[in-house]
Amino acid sequence: MVLDWLLLLVMALPPGTTGAKDCVFCELTDSKQCPGIHMRCGDDEDCFTGHGVAPGVGPVINKGCMLSTSCGHEEPVNYMGVTYTLTSTCCYGHMCNGAPNPAGGRREGVAACLALGVLLLLPHLL
Repeated sequence: MVLDWLLLLVMALPPGTTGAKDCVFCELTDSKQCPGIHMRCGDDEDCFTGHGVAPGVGPVINKGCMLSTSCGHEEPVNYMGVTYTLTSTCCYGHMCNGAPNPAGGRREGVAACLALGVLLLLPHLL
């Protein structure tokens, strides 16, 4: 019976807390908004947000998955005929390069799931 409750608890955890990591992906754009789509990262990849600058023009951004060893590097990219210096900044959580969640972060959701699981298990353990 306890094993059933533990299995239910693991299944109730938000995606990304058990291994695989998803990130937001969007092509290089000069828009301030980059809603993007979900993409699955490889085992050796992290989510990133790239910020590009060039003299006399506005910034560009892009998002996605990147090899961990490439994080923080600058590289030239061409967008609309202009060469930008793009710096990629990595983050290390599930969907961490997306917009912040106004209703609370993943950590609070995981804590709530674990607390509920413990409360459900207590009568069976005592």
